[in-house]
Amino acid sequence: MHPSTSPCIEADAPIIRFHRLIAGARPPQRADRAAGGTIPTRAARFCDAVSMASGFGYYVFPPMDLSLMWDGDDVFWRHAGQPEWRLVEMEPAPGLEAAFNAAAPADLAGTAPPLLTRMPEPGHVQLWSGLIASTAPEWSLLIRPVANMALPGGVVSYEGIVETDCWFGPLFTNLRLTRTHVPVRLSAELPILQVQPLPRQIYTDAILDRADFLPELADLGSAEWAGYRASIALPNRDPDRPLGSYAIRARRRRRCPVAV
Repeated sequence: MHPSTSPCIEADAPIIRFHRLIAGARPPQRADRAAGGTIPTRAARFCDAVSMASGFGYYVFPPMDLSLMWDGDDVFWRHAGQPEWRLVEMEPAPGLEAAFNAAAPADLAGTAPPLLTRMPEPGHVQLWSGLIASTAPEWSLLIRPVANMALPGGVVSYEGIVETDCWFGPLFTNLRLTRTHVPVRLSAELPILQVQPLPRQIYTDAILDRADFLPELADLGSAEWAGYRASIALPNRDPDRPLGSYAIRARRRRRCPVAV
């Protein structure tokens, strides 16, 4: 694909499709421009940059309520049906194995993804969402922490890009626990991930190598100074300017349809 072209799909065809394997896991949902009501009202109303980032993609939730605890060496876990702490090795999702084996072709029996997997690095585990995600051709998924919404204390999530148009497997995240001897509670009602569809060309060298750097003030030309005047200087000289003028302009631009 030429770097100047965009991946095209049929009108109304889904760019992303989620498959739920763990019964009862909360379905993904469109991300919220107000980050679930956690960002300040002023930011949600007037800061288009924050609200657009917050609403870009889909929330993905833990498939069940569970707790993790790191003792400095090993990670342990428990859930409502298993009140005792157990060492994380390769932990199956409760009740999934029988349902998976009954639905899967015979040669795939016993291959259900684990809910939790111990990782070699201290304090690290892999958590599966209970979902598989697939995307349209030439589209990938950026899997990242929830934008502008803090995770529960004591844990951080890694980011990754998966080419889900050609890899059909569990939608998971790698977690790093940051506190020892303190339970970290993950709620099935609060998102643990935000997934964002990306055209694959966006992160290719052909695109990312097209960056420029101008090191001196003298390098700013008339077009740049005009842009600065319109974006910064003139609005700040107007004491009666309306709040959120950038947000208004950006929303007007988005009213024009963009072909995908």
